[in-house]
Amino acid sequence: MLRPRIIPCLLIQDSGLVKTVRFKDSKYVGDPINAVKIFNEKEADELIVIDIDASVHDREPNYQQIAHLASECRMPLCYGGGVRTAEQAKRIIALGVEKVAISSAALANPVLISEIAAEIGRQSVVVVLDHKQRLLGKIQDVWTHNGTRNTKRSVVEVALEMEKLGAGEIVINSIDNDGKMKGYDLSLAAHLREVLTVPLTVLGGGGRLEDMHKVVAACGVVGVAAGSFFVFKGPYRAVLISYPTAQQKRESIYSALQGGL
Repeated sequence: MLRPRIIPCLLIQDSGLVKTVRFKDSKYVGDPINAVKIFNEKEADELIVIDIDASVHDREPNYQQIAHLASECRMPLCYGGGVRTAEQAKRIIALGVEKVAISSAALANPVLISEIAAEIGRQSVVVVLDHKQRLLGKIQDVWTHNGTRNTKRSVVEVALEMEKLGAGEIVINSIDNDGKMKGYDLSLAAHLREVLTVPLTVLGGGGRLEDMHKVVAACGVVGVAAGSFFVFKGPYRAVLISYPTAQQKRESIYSALQGGL
């Protein structure tokens, strides 16, 4: 039986590991390579690494750092940040990365999704959609460039378009919930799971295993990603990298599936 994927999401800024709150106030939390080594030991299902400054500063992906991360990583690795061409995506895959994530470039040039899928295979193309609720109404708009530019397009509309163009996975990331550790946007996640046929990963708001349980209960087999949950501990947000054990996943997350595992 397929199982939900529990995925740490690491943000890189100036080559260091950081964490944000609502895409602002980035806090340095350590060396990304050390974090990868710890997640190796804890047997994480998968890892997402995003360079949050590459696209904002119109910078090429840091291939040297990507190669270092890929050589250390013992789990499927998804990398995003600064990817604007199919050639760049192909080079990243050649370094040992399993998936390439695209965000702002996909919104600016949607045909890029089809071009990258043709080069590296649809299964390796991930589109990350950062979203925030409109001031009036309940529609979630897609934002780009670290949440500074509003596309004024619904995340549901964009997700369906990206799937049609060749995205092999959609990651939705709630700007409103980022770093808050108070739970995910369950209604949006459940709706997207109903309308999409490709894998879905939900990011933004995870603070407890119970939050992940709720996502799986609402959506079934999806990816559940988090940042702060895996790098902070306690009310004072002390830096301590953690990951649920196999037993904790069975009891707290997989149990949300009908009949358990």
